[in-house]
Amino acid sequence: MLIMLIYYRSRANLSTGFVKSSTYVYGTHLNTLVSEGRMTQEKKTGIEADYLQLARTALAGRSQDVQVVLRRAAKRYQAEAPHLSQALISILQEQPSSASPLRRQQDAPLPVDLDTRLHLLRIESHPQLDHEPTFAPPSAAALTQILQERRNPDALVRAGLDPTRTALFVGPPGVGKTMAARWLARELGRPLLILDLAAVMSSLLGRTGTNLRHVLDYAKTIECVLLLDELDAIAKRRDDRGEIGELKRLVTVLIQQIDDWPSSGVLLGATNHPDLLDPAIWRRFELHVEFPLPDQVAVTAFIKSMLAPYWSQSDDWSHVLGLAFEGRSYSDIERDLVAARRAAALSQAPLETQFATLLSRNHISKQRRIALATAIVDQGLLSQRRAYELTGVSRDTIRNRARARHRNGSTSRVRT
Repeated sequence: MLIMLIYYRSRANLSTGFVKSSTYVYGTHLNTLVSEGRMTQEKKTGIEADYLQLARTALAGRSQDVQVVLRRAAKRYQAEAPHLSQALISILQEQPSSASPLRRQQDAPLPVDLDTRLHLLRIESHPQLDHEPTFAPPSAAALTQILQERRNPDALVRAGLDPTRTALFVGPPGVGKTMAARWLARELGRPLLILDLAAVMSSLLGRTGTNLRHVLDYAKTIECVLLLDELDAIAKRRDDRGEIGELKRLVTVLIQQIDDWPSSGVLLGATNHPDLLDPAIWRRFELHVEFPLPDQVAVTAFIKSMLAPYWSQSDDWSHVLGLAFEGRSYSDIERDLVAARRAAALSQAPLETQFATLLSRNHISKQRRIALATAIVDQGLLSQRRAYELTGVSRDTIRNRARARHRNGSTSRVRT
């Protein structure tokens, strides 16, 4: 049925003189082609191969793969049959998006481990964020590139290109890799599927690979963002003598699945230990995105985004806390800030009191402690005495630094 629809839709969209009837091929009378010997066996074989592949894919019920075949055909015939290419592109644009994973359960249940019956995927149908994330400029540029490619597929098709299918997120723990996947899914309006390693890893020989194959086969049928978190747990280097053969076979399964991933979906991998990944896995991911520990500017922006909805003094304190937390991960910062807010709520004490206590817990260099103490006093957040108690920086040093800043044109608001 799908093949017939494509055939008739392409005929309806073609201009006069192009596939007017079954006796015309690309605007040329079939009898003329045969008589003059201009229909080469190579071209005929290519057309037949495309239709056979399309038929096999459609009969197998792999709708996402059908779209891949059609996109490739649109690119292949763009030069010699532009009307056909444009007709295929029009059909692809009108194709409705796949159902959400929750609706799809009626047709294909979520994959489960056969022994434990645990679901192998965690699904967020409508990803939500507690606050807007803060990404380093290179990371933000890479994520924006993925968004632009998905939002402007026509430009890529006309250029004979597919959007980025796979991306690998690399960085230490707590720097926003999972949040980036959730943000990307939200911006694309797609469900986020997260591989549940606890359920996928099985003690039975061969079962882990089967579980992984079921997960990726299921995700291929949905226009989604699939996140393989802690990828190094299932894609370790195969030259590691300490690993058993089962995990080495698992890498082979994963490589085959990544190669077969359709361009309609987005496959993301995330790892804290890139040195453990098998080199073949590295090569399979088209885009590598580094997530470094945040600098002071990023930390300040992150803290402000967390505190602004709840606290009127977020602007002043985010700068001071940004100095104190520079070099720490987002997850560590969020944990400390939430703990301080809880303590303030339970004790009914001012929030600045709890944040002042946080400043004294951070082990930072002498120069940063001087900058922190000066910033506290300059912004009128605490007195010089209190700044000394928290940072260990003498009041004379704070005053001298404040005078120097004042001479350089900065405004000081000093309380004694």
